[in-house]
Amino acid sequence: MVLTDIEIANSVEMEPITKVAQSIGIEEDVLTLYGKYKAKIDARELEKLADKPDGKLILVTAISPTPAGEGKTTTSVGLADALSKIGKKSIIALREPSLGPVFGVKGGAAGGGYAQVVPMEDINLHFTGDFHAIGVANNLLAALIDNHIHHGNALGIDSRRITWKRVVDMNDRQLRHVVDGLQGKVNGVPREDGYDITVASEIMAVLCLSENISDLKARLERIIIGYNYSGEPVTAGDLKAAGAMAALLKEAIHPNLVQTLEHTPALIHGGPFANIAHGCNSVLATKLALKYADYAVTEAGFGADLGAEKFIDIKCRLSGLRPSAVVLVATIRALKMHGGVQKADLGAENVQAVIDGLPNLDKHLENIQEVYGLPVVVAINKFPLDTEAELEAVYVACQKRNVEVVISDVWANGGEGSRELAEKVVALAEQENHFSFVYDAEDSIETKLTKLVTKVYGGKGISLTPAARREMQELERLGFGTYPICMAKTQYSFSDDAKKLGAPKDFVVKISNLKVSAGAGFIVALTGAIMTMPGLPKVPASEKIDIDHEGNITGLF
Repeated sequence: MVLTDIEIANSVEMEPITKVAQSIGIEEDVLTLYGKYKAKIDARELEKLADKPDGKLILVTAISPTPAGEGKTTTSVGLADALSKIGKKSIIALREPSLGPVFGVKGGAAGGGYAQVVPMEDINLHFTGDFHAIGVANNLLAALIDNHIHHGNALGIDSRRITWKRVVDMNDRQLRHVVDGLQGKVNGVPREDGYDITVASEIMAVLCLSENISDLKARLERIIIGYNYSGEPVTAGDLKAAGAMAALLKEAIHPNLVQTLEHTPALIHGGPFANIAHGCNSVLATKLALKYADYAVTEAGFGADLGAEKFIDIKCRLSGLRPSAVVLVATIRALKMHGGVQKADLGAENVQAVIDGLPNLDKHLENIQEVYGLPVVVAINKFPLDTEAELEAVYVACQKRNVEVVISDVWANGGEGSRELAEKVVALAEQENHFSFVYDAEDSIETKLTKLVTKVYGGKGISLTPAARREMQELERLGFGTYPICMAKTQYSFSDDAKKLGAPKDFVVKISNLKVSAGAGFIVALTGAIMTMPGLPKVPASEKIDIDHEGNITGLF
């Protein structure tokens, strides 16, 4: 009988989190315990460890995702376990799951099979309350905006130009566009409003990019909530909101410590989406991992055109982090889908479909090697029906780029299934690399957008709607032209059209809207039909999730 992810997780006995912490030199007095198996590490430890040399940072990314799945988190967990098996002190640094996808499409998001982080149910359901704290801080600011307008509007906030939305950590399309403040003066000022999902909140990005509590508060002050009647920005600092918001985030800023099934330490902290935000775990967690371990394994959301690019151009640019090597995850199944095969037909051998799908893999490799300037190994996340002929097609294609291909069988075998990958990663991390950003900070906003599309996506350029062009000119007038770009686009394609699989050419990406996240320090460029509040599918994953009389949860897969 094949066990589900949650059954496998429940079959393994966890170590007390204090013992896991001690294995990497973390004393109990810097931990805040959340029961026996979860803890927060005091973020101020990073300042105390300033003189300690960093370990190697390994970035795990993937080809463009498909409904067949790629297994990036599973591979990341297995790699960290495998590094421990070959005698390296390793830590994994991951994002926290959002409740929206957990109850929507994905179910659990803590790895899979025998390569998971645990306690799996807790990580997927509320965890240590970070997302709730972010949501409350976000909504406090929203309440203060409307309260200020209700009591005379001394700042002259133009209610038609309020850009700050309320949030909830759930997929709920009904809340995308709402009208509030109805039923008389006592209930506020009527205006059009809307909700985002919590992981799209700028406060999530701010938390993940902050170096300490003082930096967090300064970033919160810079958040632009809208514009006044003169067209000038109004900030959270103008509303005197930053102190209270930072107080709500007092505990959330500290990284969370848990463990893998093989007791490798795991720092799970922050969770911005990668198609509508920058898609990386917190800077604090990543930097702490580098201080405590020889190898810190982290991942960036979705494919290397979204997550890895934002990891480099936003997270690394703003924090000074530099990866030593990259693992690019792919599956034979996903390559077949990029080659035109429908999901229902993936079980049959189809070497030609793999070959037809390989341009997607090749474009991601080109970006990592030639645009980002980093050494890379391809990890094929193994499925039982993969054939030798299909795998051989991948080997041949990667040989042309002088890139090694390793089979990763971590779902079935945990760290042991990634031992060869771990050895390749250690060798790659010792190589000289030529780390590079996609664009220069001094480039204009339009130039940055164009370089992203032409260099990373393989398109021929951009088009700006009249509204986006006006916004671009306004942002440059206000002094935000040097900010990096956070491209909000579909994860399924290099283009802004989710149906263009593989490696399309000669497309133009349409920029529909530009907005500054002044606290986070980047400009969000919205493309295509990207929604900052997702909806639930026809059959949401929540229908399979249940709990019995003893408190045992089922259906988190």
